[in-house]
Amino acid sequence: MTAVARLEHGEDAERGRGARAAVPRSGHADWEPAAERQDPVAILRRQAETRVAELLPIRYGRMVASPFTFYRGAAAVMAADLARTPNSGLTVQVCGDAHISNFGGFAAPDRRLVFGPNDFDETLPGPWEWDVKRMAVSIEIAARELGLAAKRRRRIVAGAVAQYREGMREFAAETMLQAWYERLDAAELTARFGTRLDADGRELFDRTFAKGRRKDSARAARKLTEVVDGELRFVPAPPLLTPLRDLHASTDPDERAAWVHELLDSYAAGLHADREHLFRSYRFVDMARKVVGVGSVGTRAWVFLFVSHGAGDPLVLQAKEAVASVLEPHLAASAYENHGERVVRGQRMMQAATDIFLSWQRSTGLDGLEHDFYVRQLWDWKASADLSRLSERGLVTYTRACAWALARSHARSGDRLAIAAYLGKGDRFEAAIAEFSIRYADQNEADHRRLVEAIAAGELEATEGI
Repeated sequence: MTAVARLEHGEDAERGRGARAAVPRSGHADWEPAAERQDPVAILRRQAETRVAELLPIRYGRMVASPFTFYRGAAAVMAADLARTPNSGLTVQVCGDAHISNFGGFAAPDRRLVFGPNDFDETLPGPWEWDVKRMAVSIEIAARELGLAAKRRRRIVAGAVAQYREGMREFAAETMLQAWYERLDAAELTARFGTRLDADGRELFDRTFAKGRRKDSARAARKLTEVVDGELRFVPAPPLLTPLRDLHASTDPDERAAWVHELLDSYAAGLHADREHLFRSYRFVDMARKVVGVGSVGTRAWVFLFVSHGAGDPLVLQAKEAVASVLEPHLAASAYENHGERVVRGQRMMQAATDIFLSWQRSTGLDGLEHDFYVRQLWDWKASADLSRLSERGLVTYTRACAWALARSHARSGDRLAIAAYLGKGDRFEAAIAEFSIRYADQNEADHRRLVEAIAAGELEATEGI
C-alpha cells in the first residue's frame, strides 16, 4: 500500500488533539538502540550494491571526516532507527534527509533568492516528525562541532523546534492559498530571525547569499571548462569530474553521440512546451560524470554543457540518479514507478519555487542497465552556509530559518491544522525533541566510530581529502 500526503475530508484540529492523546508529545524524547539494531556499516554496504564501485572510497572518505559528515551520509541508518520511534499518524510529504546542510538559498523563476530545503533525493509521504528529528539532531551535532556547551546546544535545538511549532501554528491560521504562497526570501532571513546577530554575523550571511547569486551557468562554465579547438569542453579532473570521452565504458564516439542525443531528446520531450522551446535554443557540446555531495557519492551524476545558438552563452545541467528512497523499506513504496519523478514531484510539493529546467527521465546507460534521473541546472544561485564559520548566534539564526522553512513545506502537503493542534502552545514537544537529539547524537558518534574502525580494519576502503 502506498502512503499519500494529502488532505482527507474531516481532517482538522480535533484529529491533531486526538493524535496527541494517542502519542504523547513527551514520548518523542525516547531513543535507545534496539537489541537487533542493524550494523551501520552493513547498511552502507547494501547501499553500495547499486553504486559506482570506484567512487565508493570517496564516499567513505567524506563520511569519516567528522560525526557531522557521517550523519550527512547516513540517512539510511537513521531511517531504520526512526521507524521505531513514536508516530502521530499525521502524514506529509517529507524531505527524508532534512539535516541543516540540506537547506539553503536557491533561485526562484522570478529571480529572487529563496531560502528553504534544497535536497529531495529521499522524499516520500511519511511522518512529519521524522523530518523534524533529522533536522534537530543535525543541529545538536553541528553545535557540538562548534564546541558549544550542553545547555547552549539544548537551547538552540529547542529554539529551532519551537520555531517549527510556531510556524506551523502560523500556517494553520492562514487559508490554504496563503500557506501555499508563503516563502522566505534570503534577503529577509537575517531581519526575521537574526535580531541578535552582530555586524560580523550579518555580513557572513550577506556574503553567503551574494556569493550564491553569482553561482550560475556562466560561473560553472568558467570554473569547469576550457576552450579546445574553439569549443568549450569540461576540464578533466578525475575522479571528481570525468568527461564522458575519458570513461572506460565509453569507447565508440558514434555510440556515445547517439546515446547522448537520445537521452537529451527524451529529456526535452518531458518539458512543458515553453521550457522545451527554451532548452532547444541551446546546442549540446560536452558531458561529464561529476561526484556530488556526501551521501550521494557513488550514484550516477552527469553534467551537460550547452551553448546558445545565438550569443553562445553557456548552460550547465545536472542529471542525478534517483534510486529508491531510504524511507521506503520502513513506510511504503513510492506511488511513482520512476524515482526521478518521485523526487521531482516531491520537490514541487515542498519547495516554494523550482528550477525551470527541473524534470525527470529514465534511460539505458552505457552499462546496458536502466537508471532513473532527475534533471536541473547545476548551479542556479545556490547558496549554502559554511556551518563551521557560524557563531552561536549565527547558528541560532540559520537553524530557526531552517525550521520555519520546513514547517512551510509540511504545511503545503499535510494537515497543518492537525499538526498545529498536536504541537499545541506549550514547549513539551521541543523539550522532548531536544532530549532525543542529545541521545541520537551520541548514537551517531558511536556509528561514526564504527566507520572509523571499519576503515582501519580494511572492511571498507576510504579516500580522504577529496
